[in-house]
Formats: sequence, structure tokens, C-alpha cells
Amino acid sequence: MIAFSKPTRGAEQQRLLFDRYTEFGFAGLQLKGNQYGDYLDDPVSGASQFRTDWGTEPGHVSSLITMNPLDAEGKQRLRAIIAFASAVGSQRVVLCHDVPREGLEDSDLIRFAGELSDLAEESAGQNVVLSLHHHTGEPVMHRRDFEVFFGAVRDNTLRLTVDTGHLLKSGVTDISGLLTDFAAVIDNIHLKDYEDGEFRLLGQGSVELTSVLDTIAKLDPGTTLCVDEESRAEILEGLQVSRDFLGQHLPQG
Repeated sequence: MIAFSKPTRGAEQQRLLFDRYTEFGFAGLQLKGNQYGDYLDDPVSGASQFRTDWGTEPGHVSSLITMNPLDAEGKQRLRAIIAFASAVGSQRVVLCHDVPREGLEDSDLIRFAGELSDLAEESAGQNVVLSLHHHTGEPVMHRRDFEVFFGAVRDNTLRLTVDTGHLLKSGVTDISGLLTDFAAVIDNIHLKDYEDGEFRLLGQGSVELTSVLDTIAKLDPGTTLCVDEESRAEILEGLQVSRDFLGQHLPQG
């Protein structure tokens, strides 16, 4: 699947995104928190209301992205999101672990790995994949963090969402090497460009996206590719530029 994700401001922009993404060749959306967060108080009835408000197309909710810590409140919210994902038919929940990286030691990463392995097993019981999205400034940020953290994750539990823009922003330049080394746990890739402190439209930054796409083509064919468009461009421009870039640079065959 090739999916698309972009922040929206208000219902009008969200409706535009929902109505138009398939016209640009995208099979699904990976939703930001404010695009589904109003439906979490009762996940099952919330899923029904979401379908009433936004439609029943499964592509609308291919994945749900959230930013949560792992304190008691954060775990409670994450479990509500997983329950909503199960009820609405989402394939995965993508977790940005909202904890500062500064001051953490290997033992902290190992502890987080155990907690998230447990939560991933819970999620799998509801037919939802839990996938860690690394962020600049969060626990899994540097190249070595991936080794320590995923070295402690239990097999066949937590998966990995790789974000090309956040890798470069975090100082990780060998993106293809990381994709290759962690292929066994990668289930989702956020394709994003970055330069001079800003996320950019694809092809307008410094990420070596062509070589990245060549490497992605060698991963498990079930891996989801998602253009995570967080530049300042408006929705339709983001969709158009992303489609054009992928059309020119995705490996053929």
C-alpha cells in the first residue's frame, strides 16, 4: 500500500483530504491525532460515529498516528486508540513515544522496549499492529538507540515505522543502511524530505530519497509506504507533488 498523511486544520480541510487523496493514487490515509481524537471516549460507538461523519471507506483509517508517553494516562489513551482502531478497521497504530531523549540511559530504553512489547501483544489480540515511530528528541533517536531498543523488544511484537525526515533531522545519514539492518521489524515507512530545520515537499530537501526508495523496494512487500507530508504546502499541492515524485522515482517492475 502507498498511503498519505498530512495535518489538517478543521473539518473543511479534513473533508478535502478524505475526498481527494484517492484521485492522486494513494490507497489510504494515516491519520494524525486530531483527525480522529474526538471519537475516543467510547471507542466502539466512536467508530460508528466516525463512519457516519466521514464515510466507511477502509482507506480513510489505514493507520492511526498518536503521540503518547507511557505513564498511566498515556497507556490508557493508547489502549483507547487501539480499541478504536480495532473497531473502525485500522491496520495499525503508529506511536510517537512522547518522552524527552535527554538524560535517558540504555536501561531506560530497555525498560521502554519491555513495556511496548507488552502493549504490542495486547494490540495484536485486537488485530491491530503497534508500530513505534521514532522522532527527533524522543527515546529512539540516534542510530545506536535503535540497536539498544530493538535488541530488547520481544520477537514478533512491536514493529517499526521509519521516518526518513526525522532520521536526517536526528543526524542519521545512512538511511538505507538503517532500513536494511532493521528490515525484520519494519512494517511502515514515512517518506519525508528535510532541509535547514524544516520538513519539505518530496524532492525539495536533502534526504537521498532515490536511494531510499531503491532500498524500500527490497523490503518485505507487505511494508506500507506512506508519504508523511508535513511541509508548509497546502493539501492539494502536497498530494500533487508527492504523486509526481513517486511516479518519477519509484523503481519500476
